[in-house]
Amino acid sequence: MGRVTTRRRVARLTLGAGITRREDTLVVEEPLEIRVGGRSLAVTMRTPGHDVELAAGFLVSEGVISRGEQFASARFCAGDAGVGNTYNVLDVTLAPGVAPPAPELAREFFTTSSCGLCGKASIDAVRTTSAFGVQDDPLRISAETLVGLPDRLRAAQDVFEKTGGLHAAGLYRVADDELLVVREDVGRHNAVDKVVGWALTHDLLPLTGTVLMVSGRASFELTQKALMAGIPMLAAVSAPSSLAVELAIEAGMSVVGFLRGESMVVYAGAQRIVPAQAEGSAA
Repeated sequence: MGRVTTRRRVARLTLGAGITRREDTLVVEEPLEIRVGGRSLAVTMRTPGHDVELAAGFLVSEGVISRGEQFASARFCAGDAGVGNTYNVLDVTLAPGVAPPAPELAREFFTTSSCGLCGKASIDAVRTTSAFGVQDDPLRISAETLVGLPDRLRAAQDVFEKTGGLHAAGLYRVADDELLVVREDVGRHNAVDKVVGWALTHDLLPLTGTVLMVSGRASFELTQKALMAGIPMLAAVSAPSSLAVELAIEAGMSVVGFLRGESMVVYAGAQRIVPAQAEGSAA
């Protein structure tokens, strides 16, 4: 696995106090080429670590696989130059009988750390059909529990604590009051793919009764990824996009934004949130 952080000499300037020089910790950003059966599928800019989960989650998001048994193995390999093992090329092997990705899924250029849908030909192409429905998911969560999730996510962000430069995604299971997994990455879509990939490799899909908590905004791509994994609720500390909300309403998914302090804004699926004043009488 490559380095997650690196050290660099920097100059810190403070008005009225001059310049001080010291070393600072930066998060590493490197490309990862994802191949399936030796054929290149996508290149994404990511923070090294949990790359197998990233590839597995990406394949779920693209509708290639939906069950752990369909993901046979993955191995790092040398790039086209054939020089060594840089841990930046990952080749996935699907289980026998699983159809390979359609040729049109291949990304024609880099997916940047800020864009998980770059390379798609049209908005219709990203409305991938999910193998799991969330419309009838029985998830119910108290408002008090929900407002506590950002702090629980932040407490688990070890690399962010050192660098201040990472997005995070966490998967919370309501029935157990447990934050099952937290993943960090320079790309918010990668962090979600790592969470979904973790769930796939633990045979947990569909993720019924869970909340996907993210440290940034609730974009269309994150809503789409949650839906593909069967997650009934997406909660974010920042705003959702209009398309994210439209997709959530269409799919019967809940979207919560501006989850900060003791307040939130519910954009879709408000029936899944139990207000504090009603908790004592909730069934």
